Amino acid sequence: MMNNPIEQFLSWWQQAKAQPNLKQRSAVCVSTIDEQGFPCGRFVDLKAVSDAGFTFCTHLGSQKGQDLRRNPKVAMTAWWDALGYQVRVKGLAYEISRADALRYWQSRSHDAQLTTLVCQQSQPLVSMQAVTSKLETLGNDFQAQTIPLPEDWGGFVIQPLSIEFLTFKENRLHERELYQHENGAWCKTQLQP
Repeated sequence: MMNNPIEQFLSWWQQAKAQPNLKQRSAVCVSTIDEQGFPCGRFVDLKAVSDAGFTFCTHLGSQKGQDLRRNPKVAMTAWWDALGYQVRVKGLAYEISRADALRYWQSRSHDAQLTTLVCQQSQPLVSMQAVTSKLETLGNDFQAQTIPLPEDWGGFVIQPLSIEFLTFKENRLHERELYQHENGAWCKTQLQP
């Protein structure tokens, strides 16, 4: 294992991206705290990892967006079963800049951008027919145009306070290393399986 957990994560993520049998190589589970104090987990597409943290994008008005604006405490879990790797992150989430949101928006497919414009993520569905019809209309409207960044779309970066790496072993003697950020530095502890 490396002494910098961000470098270790990036190394494992690169291995996961090289696995042909993994369909969702960048899927991570992000868990927030809802307004009743319950944890809520869902999978998101991890966009980037750096010393600043772990970045993902979303509708800012979605449940996760509202949860994080209310309470920035967050957990993230990555599980790459083909490699036998699990990573657990605890930290605080902060909204990314509009410039970064625009950059990620522009990297999305045209269809993903259209769906984002049509849907109000996490809101009750009244009629799938209405959504489909609106998608078709907007598709025609923006056929040859650039789709502008919506006001309610952006992202969050999770600034990690702790990162735990688990290497799965068939004999259940898993290797576990916990990194905790203390006084501006990472401290590493080996954990029992």
